[in-house]
Amino acid sequence: MNAVRGRGKYVTAAMNCQEMMRPVTEQEGCAANARTGQANCGSTSGQGELPNEIWDKVKKHPCYSEDAHHHYARMHVAVAPACNIQCNYCNRKYDCTNESRPGVVSEKLTPEQAVRKVIAVATTIPQMTVLGIAGPGDALANPEKTFKTFELVARAAPDIQLCLSTNGLALPDYVDTIVNAKIDHVTITINMIDPEIGAKIHPWIFFNHKRYTGVEAARILTDRQLQGLEMLSNRGILCKINSVMIPNVNDEHLVEVNKAVTSRGAFLHNIMPLISAPAHGTVFGLKGQRGPTPQELKALQEACEGQITMMRHCRQCRADAVGLLGEDRREEFNMAQVMKMNVRYDLEKRKTYQKRMEDERASKVTVGQPKLTEAGEEVSEITLRVAVATKDAGLINEHFGHAKEFLVYELSTSGAKLIGPRRVQEYCQGGYGEEDKLAAIMRDIRDCHAVFVAKIGGCPKSNLIQAGIEPVDQFAHELIEKSIIAWFGAYLGRVKRGEIQHVQRGEEACHLEDRSSAA
Repeated sequence: MNAVRGRGKYVTAAMNCQEMMRPVTEQEGCAANARTGQANCGSTSGQGELPNEIWDKVKKHPCYSEDAHHHYARMHVAVAPACNIQCNYCNRKYDCTNESRPGVVSEKLTPEQAVRKVIAVATTIPQMTVLGIAGPGDALANPEKTFKTFELVARAAPDIQLCLSTNGLALPDYVDTIVNAKIDHVTITINMIDPEIGAKIHPWIFFNHKRYTGVEAARILTDRQLQGLEMLSNRGILCKINSVMIPNVNDEHLVEVNKAVTSRGAFLHNIMPLISAPAHGTVFGLKGQRGPTPQELKALQEACEGQITMMRHCRQCRADAVGLLGEDRREEFNMAQVMKMNVRYDLEKRKTYQKRMEDERASKVTVGQPKLTEAGEEVSEITLRVAVATKDAGLINEHFGHAKEFLVYELSTSGAKLIGPRRVQEYCQGGYGEEDKLAAIMRDIRDCHAVFVAKIGGCPKSNLIQAGIEPVDQFAHELIEKSIIAWFGAYLGRVKRGEIQHVQRGEEACHLEDRSSAA
């Protein structure tokens, strides 16, 4: 019931938005579905209605394509330590190995070190297709280092896509530079368009050699962000908007933000939960500001769906992340290790590897996501959630005890819909399961009817069954969506025959910001 009330709150906010926005920009490549009203911006499995030139930009970008994140990796290089604004949810750290959140890195790099690291990673991980600069400060508050790094990488590894993240304050000043550097993807963090709300999130900015605070600072920031977004969109740059959902601060207001960024040509909107564990030392964390619950986040995302696709597979990466989303391989590539490597960039080898991946990916898309209604099943009002343990590649291929996160899907007779990743504590520690970790995992997925795994031991299996969560291991190493839909069809059959009674599971899961144990 909380989710219903929550969604109603955000839907009401959407309906009551002030008519201050211009009509939605007719974006090339973002056509709305006539039945659902949801935009098709390439975030799901196939090309859909995207023009070829847009699809070519997103099909191998793990952040811009939900399907690509199962197959392709990204890396961030920490060449941008300085920042020009203060956010109450951020505490930058430059020598941090045990926290998994934006704004932290293990080591800062020079542009020359960064390009050496990129070559090492791209040679070792041929499916690494995207280089991003996302901090630990702001990419455009460190323009010389940022664009020097991009220049060196473009020269040494011309097939790698370039991507930067920014708070947008300096963005209008660097649009031409971004275009000339052939940076096709820019992420802008926009948390508000109302300066009164912005003052509660961003206490100060440093702009034109002067420090501004409060509402005045927030007004300058939002004006510059929206101006920069519109300028980039007009130049054909794909823009993803990140927004941090902060309950009772900007949660209802983010519906207005969604309308504003959509009208200015944003390609994708990523609403992320506030991370505010006190151990991280942020202002919000130390003041006890909570993050949203899973159902609050889901309700807001659904209220914002329409003319723009909502990103649901974000992992809120570190500024030195390496590997697939949800995977952490940065320790393999610290500078001490990189300096020992003797690598040669083999462009043809990378192309061959990625061609093979694309062929495999195409075969999976050909299988398609089944809809039970198309298979002759009756339409059912039953919807439920399941958790999936995966190492990616779109397969159920992770042992329950080794899972550090689960992908949560919502199932209905219309198909499977990704709700998002949910981090958990790893159950197996040193070869043995820990009871307290198992209890925490069951709390974290207690809104799910089943958990899909490649393998599971007897103890966690019996405990899950007692908790009303069905452990499913008969689909090990099979495609995720095909498998969970097949299970759901069988589940509906059991309900129809009276073998089981469907019970709606509660959604009162742990707050999403509690990551102290998973960091």
